Parts: sequence; structure tokens; C-alpha cells
Amino acid sequence: MYARRTVMKGVASLPLAAVLADPLLARAAAMGLDTVTLTTGGGKNVSAALALPAKTPAPAILMVHEWWGLNDQIKSVAAEFAKQGYVALAIDLYDGNVASTPGDARAYMQAVKPAEATDTLKSWLKWLKANDKVNGKLATIGWCFGGGWSLNASLAEPVDATVIYYGNVAKTAAELAPLKGPVLGHFADRDQWINKTMVGGFEAAMKTAGKSLTDYWYTADHAFANPTGGAYDAEDAKTAWSRTLDFLKKNLS
Repeated sequence: MYARRTVMKGVASLPLAAVLADPLLARAAAMGLDTVTLTTGGGKNVSAALALPAKTPAPAILMVHEWWGLNDQIKSVAAEFAKQGYVALAIDLYDGNVASTPGDARAYMQAVKPAEATDTLKSWLKWLKANDKVNGKLATIGWCFGGGWSLNASLAEPVDATVIYYGNVAKTAAELAPLKGPVLGHFADRDQWINKTMVGGFEAAMKTAGKSLTDYWYTADHAFANPTGGAYDAEDAKTAWSRTLDFLKKNLS
């Protein structure tokens, strides 16, 4: 137990990028999270990984994983958010499955049922709002597959802020009407999927809906913030992370 606490303390002192880039460090950071469960409004039993800050009650962040699933990398980011003073809840939309190949990731992503996923997100957001560790302020964040679901979560159960990393934002102004708080988007100009046409339509729809959007474009490719992938761009990832923390501090304080 003493050795485990020592390892955790050492990991907590390292920069996030260093932890994410090393599977062993990411695993150590992930081990510090607690597993929590609930039964959704639709009757499904689900679990998530919870990281608590040193001081509570605090603002909360609901995190949605990439198409790989709820892996150690995402849990490591939750640990970092807790270090920054947030209650971080990394939810699971893959029923415990974690992909190790693009083929598996695609299969898991395609197996997600939108209505069921929305029910899961909404149930977890309500759980956070009722949690005595949370001060009432709440944001969502997601990457890739999770970026689109971060937005969907905020539409299903309005929160104070939404962060999207290169996620599907194909929405109409009418669909965006339930948004309560501002949105921050990080997009890559070499992304062939979440491209300028899609994001341009999102910008126009947000404007028509009278919603607040701040988005940034990076000279990078899809998943540029993931140190374990070939598209990783260290400088852009660092800049995006800094902007994310500033945005959350402004809207959750």
C-alpha cells in the first residue's frame, strides 16, 4: 500500500503529456480512480471512473472517451482534472470494452445505440448534479467519438460549459436550442472527417441559435492531442489543453 501511494504521488507530480505518453505511468494514474455505478433512467447498469480533488465540493467535469473506449489514457486525464481542482467523471459508453486495434474501435463505436448512450449521459449528469462532492457547476468534455457525445450530453441535460475535441458537430440551430452554456471547440485543418465544411455549418447553426462558441483551428490532423497516436502534435496539444483549462476556469468558477 505504501509503495502504491508513493507511485501515485510521483505520477501526480509529472506533466500530463508525460503521463499520457507512457503506458506504465498512465496505468499508475488510472489506478488512483474509483469505480462508481448507477442504474440509468432506462434501467441499464453502467459504471464510470471517478477522480476527486483534494477539496470538495468542487465543479465537476463529465468526460467522454475516444473511440478506443474508457482506457488508461482517459482515466489519466481525469486524474489530471482532479489535480486541477475538479471532480472528474470518465464515463463508459462501450460497456467495459476497450479497443486495441482500429477495427475493434470502429466496431465498438458502431455498436453504440444513440438513445441508450443519451440515457447513460443524462443519468450520469443528474448523478453529478445530486452529488454532495459537486458544487453545482458542471461541464462536459470529449475527444473524437467522445467530442460529439460531449455536445450531445449538453443537449440532453444542460450544463455550464461544453468542450469538444474534433468531435462530430453536425447539428441544426433547432437541435442546439437546449444548450445552456458556452462551447469550446478544438479542430484540425487536416482532419478529413471533422472538416471545415462540418464545423462551418456548426458555427452558422450556433450563431442562428444565439449560442456562444469559441473554436480554434490547429495545423494538425484528427486526434492531434493523443500522445499514443501517429497524429500527435505536442505543441498544439499543449496549447489546446491550456485553452481548455482557461475556458473551464472561466465558466465553472
